[in-house]
Amino acid sequence: MSMYPIILSQGKFTHKDSLTFPYEERGLHFGDGVYEVIRIYDGRLYLLDEHVDRLFRSLDAIRIELKHSKAEIINLLSELIARNNMNQDGLVYLQVSRGSAKRIHTFPENVEPNFYAYLENQPRNVEGIADGVGAITLPDERWQNCYIKSLNLLPNVLAKQTALEQGCYEAILHLDGRVTECGSSNVFLVKDGKIYTHPATHRILKGCVRIAVERFANDLNIPFIEEAFTLDDIHEADELFLTSSMSEVLPIVEVDQKKIADGKPGDISRKLQEAYEIDAQLKREKVK
Repeated sequence: MSMYPIILSQGKFTHKDSLTFPYEERGLHFGDGVYEVIRIYDGRLYLLDEHVDRLFRSLDAIRIELKHSKAEIINLLSELIARNNMNQDGLVYLQVSRGSAKRIHTFPENVEPNFYAYLENQPRNVEGIADGVGAITLPDERWQNCYIKSLNLLPNVLAKQTALEQGCYEAILHLDGRVTECGSSNVFLVKDGKIYTHPATHRILKGCVRIAVERFANDLNIPFIEEAFTLDDIHEADELFLTSSMSEVLPIVEVDQKKIADGKPGDISRKLQEAYEIDAQLKREKVK
């Protein structure tokens, strides 16, 4: 991935090499902040409203007040793309921490949040989308408030690294055998023509692509059931897939070295991939 030179910092645009924060920064010391990663296709932001809405939900949950409104953030991100002359597939990473202050656990007073965003090229995972990927299962060792897209990602990092070391794309997380989500994505099981996924409680992050997939399923008259499935259910599944802004709709064809059904992406996964492609194309055309 290559990072674009112009970044957004504290509502202004500057060169990436000039971005500095004091070492006493609460995001570094405490993970005291939140973030979003938004997909870009052909230089156009996808599911932007959903991402910015979730950003404000996360900010509200940890009591950070950002001086920018939703409309202002949308305008700033659009200008960031324009200033970098970006017209490829990529991502925007946006982060807000409580700010720079002396290292004490309680909230500092009269401190402005640190807010920045940058762009990177990010090609689509064409091979994985076509052929599917492998996954492993691991206990879910994260905190109770996973609905907040916070900077506290160490359990996710360890899970993703373990998956990588075992030659897999993702780690499917579970609490006492009940599947929650993955290291950096939501996960879905298909059985008898129905889609199952964990309810959108505090235990999972409600993904923006998950929101879109529920909409696609409703349009396709495919039952979408928010009900947790188990590790035992996985190997009885007709299909399994995951979603995220970077992964899109990605079939899982093997879990813990065992094939899911015939080991190939299933029909419902393919229908959802097609719906995603159409939706992303329509959104790109709408903003041109």
